[in-house]
Amino acid sequence: MRSSILASTLALSLLAAGTAGAAGSAASAPGAAPAQAAAAPGGYSGPSTVPVSTVRQLLDSGRDDQQVRLQGRIVSHDGGENYTFADDTGRIRVEIEPQHFPAGRTLGAEQRVELHGEFEKSLRTTEVEVERLIVLN
Repeated sequence: MRSSILASTLALSLLAAGTAGAAGSAASAPGAAPAQAAAAPGGYSGPSTVPVSTVRQLLDSGRDDQQVRLQGRIVSHDGGENYTFADDTGRIRVEIEPQHFPAGRTLGAEQRVELHGEFEKSLRTTEVEVERLIVLN
């Protein structure tokens, strides 16, 4: 009985691994587009109840996990998904995943943008995790 349970468990493990391997190989096949690139652009474009904040307001009185909107410029790429955002009141680190940038468009440091995201505040880190990036001009 114990050996049949062990054999069944092993068979299920091998079946699951084979299914996961097949799915992974299809996604990573040469010429295959990543799942993120295949996603159609879209989302909500109407008004927001989240008020526009300034960097100074966030740094002075922002709360951890607070939803935010910022308007200004991305002034530097600091490696990986880390950037520096600036407005007329200051600078803050922002984390922007590649899929949040507009497809087929390169942004420069002079480009005005609006960032929607979540303010992350801890003892060691103060940043905005960007969930949406809108080009303003």
